Amino acid sequence: MIKQYKLRFYNFRLVFLLIAISTIGVLLVGSAMESLRNRQLAGVIFGLVVMIIVSLMDFSWILNFSWLMYGFNIVMLLAVRIFGSTAGGATRWIDLGFIRFQPTELSKIILILFFAKFFMDHEEDLNTVRTIAKSALLLLIPLALIYIQPDLKNTITVIILFCVLIYMAGLSYKIIGGAILIVVPLLVIFLAIVVQPDQKLIQDYQRDRIMSWLYPENEEYSDDTEQQRNSIVAIGSGELTGKGLNNNSVSSANNGNFVSQIQTDFIFAVAGEELGFLGCTVIVLLLLFICLECLRMSMRSKDLSGRIICCGVGTIIAFQSFINICVATGLMPNTGTPLPFVSYGLTSLVSLYLGMGIVLNVGLQSREYRDLPRITRREEYL
Repeated sequence: MIKQYKLRFYNFRLVFLLIAISTIGVLLVGSAMESLRNRQLAGVIFGLVVMIIVSLMDFSWILNFSWLMYGFNIVMLLAVRIFGSTAGGATRWIDLGFIRFQPTELSKIILILFFAKFFMDHEEDLNTVRTIAKSALLLLIPLALIYIQPDLKNTITVIILFCVLIYMAGLSYKIIGGAILIVVPLLVIFLAIVVQPDQKLIQDYQRDRIMSWLYPENEEYSDDTEQQRNSIVAIGSGELTGKGLNNNSVSSANNGNFVSQIQTDFIFAVAGEELGFLGCTVIVLLLLFICLECLRMSMRSKDLSGRIICCGVGTIIAFQSFINICVATGLMPNTGTPLPFVSYGLTSLVSLYLGMGIVLNVGLQSREYRDLPRITRREEYL
């Protein structure tokens, strides 16, 4: 389970990037809502401990329990449906009294591990109808449980994640092309239906967010567009270097309460206002470098499952970062997606650190390590 590895194979560069982006997150969350600073810091420390422990555990051994993890994932999502607590019209959390967590965040990491093992076992027959249908069915069960919470943003995230995983597993380009020819018209039909006032596919508040983005000048959706407009103003007001953390300006997004959920969904507005363009650039570059490190380690992985894990975790970080920043800058409708390692949200934070721990272990078992003579490995442990 826990193996000994050579210290020189540990990706300290990735650890530094994670500590740097998390430190910025603690500062921004504390500036947005001071009472949450210590909780965010505790989440970062706990996440780092989890990451280090998991990074020393053989990921191939962990994958042996893929079906057990899949079953736990289904039970966890069912528990949300049966016993979950509701907030903002959605039932997405489980309240244990001493802690409340969102199982969907952990579910994404579990699905990466499960399909990494599944596609590894079916590498030879991946492009058969039977394997594709089986993988789609295995995805459909947790996906449906996430969708009915309702949680449209994570439903889309899981679909995108699955597409990346199956592509990395070696899905034929012919099948990919055929899928695109089917999905694009279905997406157009879906959008044509959801803009209708009497549609039943999504919740009314979700439709209002889409409509406010498509028709920002319409007074009917002014409440939904105001938050994004204020977010854009806050980001622009920071100019090049920002107003500084914890500034006392009454016109700031923090002190003026112009943007709700500023510690989570719109944390990038705080970054733009207080750290300016330069601070936002640093955040974007840190997230980019983290994703690139995931890709780099995927190319060094000893097997297919390791490549899938690295690309899967990197996809979550890249996609959620893209969505969050686009929402804060008005390029996409409001989705409620947190900015990885920056936004407040301990479940998301610890789950991402768990995923990064497995990515680090993939790096520890790179092809270079695998090709070392066994006696050399035993004698050169640090």
